[in-house]
Amino acid sequence: MTLSQTSSFKTLSGAPACARLVLIPALLTACLLAVTGCAGGKDTRNLPLIGAASSSKAGVPTTVNRYLWGATLETINFLPVSSADPIAGLVLTDWYVNPETPDERFKVNVYILDQSLRADALRVSVFRQSLTNGAWIDSRVNPATPRELENAILTRARQLRLNTLDQ
Repeated sequence: MTLSQTSSFKTLSGAPACARLVLIPALLTACLLAVTGCAGGKDTRNLPLIGAASSSKAGVPTTVNRYLWGATLETINFLPVSSADPIAGLVLTDWYVNPETPDERFKVNVYILDQSLRADALRVSVFRQSLTNGAWIDSRVNPATPRELENAILTRARQLRLNTLDQ
């Protein structure tokens, strides 16, 4: 690929400058994924989900534990995911109404806080609303519910890790 200059726009193989904003990060991501896939026979069980991105803050983790990430998505797969960010370790769901109880709905936020597969690397927040007089009103959530979801995610993450060790 050659970089040439035409009038006031720089081009990359004939692409306008705005296309370079898309092409260059895509190429860098592809290279990074190719390099992390070539472990050369090394133990790859604890590699991050995505290669470490450069950070302006030294020592700040930029990826999350891949087993916790996969287990989170599998455990809450019945909920509509509105946002999922594997770099920040954040999964936000949209409101879910169980067809058996149409007068209440739930929303879940999962935060993966560390690269380690530990109980303190995971935080789950659950929100509940009840339908009262045609309006959704915030309701109390059983304190055991987030803890049960955390335990389910951790159990599944451990299973995923054990399955990787067996292969």
